[in-house]
Amino acid sequence: MTRGLLVLRAASAVLVLPLLVTAGAPAVAGTRRAAAAQVTPSGQPTAAGVATPRRPCPAPTPPVARPTRPAVPPLEPARAAVGGPELASAGLVVPPGAATPPKVTATSWLVADLSSGAVLGGCGPHEYGVPASVQKLLLAAAVMPHLDPARMVEVTESDLDFEPGSSAVGLVDGGRYSVETLWLGLLLNSGNDAANVLARLGGGAGGVAGGIAAMNAEARQLGAYQTHAATPSGLDGPGQYTSAYDMALIARACFARSDFRRYAATKLAQVPAQKAYNTKGYPIWNDNQLLHQYPGALGGKTGYTDLARHSFVGAAERDGRTLLVTLLGAETPPLAGWQQGAALLDWGFGLPASAKVGQLVSRGQLDSRGRSPAPAAGTGQAKLNDDRRARTRWPLIAGVPAAVLSGLLILILVRRRFGRRRAGH
Repeated sequence: MTRGLLVLRAASAVLVLPLLVTAGAPAVAGTRRAAAAQVTPSGQPTAAGVATPRRPCPAPTPPVARPTRPAVPPLEPARAAVGGPELASAGLVVPPGAATPPKVTATSWLVADLSSGAVLGGCGPHEYGVPASVQKLLLAAAVMPHLDPARMVEVTESDLDFEPGSSAVGLVDGGRYSVETLWLGLLLNSGNDAANVLARLGGGAGGVAGGIAAMNAEARQLGAYQTHAATPSGLDGPGQYTSAYDMALIARACFARSDFRRYAATKLAQVPAQKAYNTKGYPIWNDNQLLHQYPGALGGKTGYTDLARHSFVGAAERDGRTLLVTLLGAETPPLAGWQQGAALLDWGFGLPASAKVGQLVSRGQLDSRGRSPAPAAGTGQAKLNDDRRARTRWPLIAGVPAAVLSGLLILILVRRRFGRRRAGH
């Protein structure tokens, strides 16, 4: 191999190597970022593909006995991290330096700031659970905006078709009630009869099935992609599930409405007499004991079925802060569901206002896979992304002239040197 050929190959390397290094750097960085963002199928966040240890949630000892839980869908990694990567854990998620949360029997729970949406902490916030009657909040979120509270409604026989012995307001077939009375019966007495009527009204021509479809559509709009309703009341149905995080999204949408806040904070209401059926009016009391016994309580919803066990959603205000608690799968010994919620609220109020481990997403913020859709180009985050891509390309563009000039200079020197040698022979 001649010396001239060696020099030419060296020149080619000078030309090509900077381009390869510059072009390859962003790809390597992207691979590292992707590895750091992985999550395991169980929802545990990983670093460079290695699962982080699960921190167990505080629970009473000895452990309480639990019935067999129903099978749930697999949890997609993207949906496990909705609201922030720290929430993609089946264990305890709390801010650094936070006091240990109280020991509760709930299998999953979450505490959030109702105003800002900041998540203060949780236990398996995205773990699937069975809702029981807290699902009535999804019915309220989906249907309440579309029904006139003064509208009078006649109850039908099919409205009274629900599980015998389950909670009811006591509506009578053929009776006429205002929509407002139905909402009070739903939220104070957890009336399954009221749930059927409201779902039928909200479903329009689709009836109760249409109301359930509206509930599921509302869950998707809110970003509650782990929630699926099979009944309007929360009575157990096939494929019915939710999560503590989803229930917080749903409850926050409800508490954003002044009419819902008024219904949820009502301690005593009156169901009117039905003279045509010779039935007298009677009072109903709010069965959410948080409202009666916790200072600053704003109301919420209780729930229980044999399958779901105890579920609870509650909100309270203290020192200018309004917090929300959701919990699923609780057993009553040693505390009732609302008492477990109260203990978690106390813990949340004890944290600094800046404490945060995640965020409740806003309505419409997520696409169908639980990811934030890309904003329009040229504005907001999209412009920031464009700027970042431009900065990523700039080293490649800026590196080309220097490499080319260096290579050309070497080629010129080689040609001039060997040209003089050939002329002298």
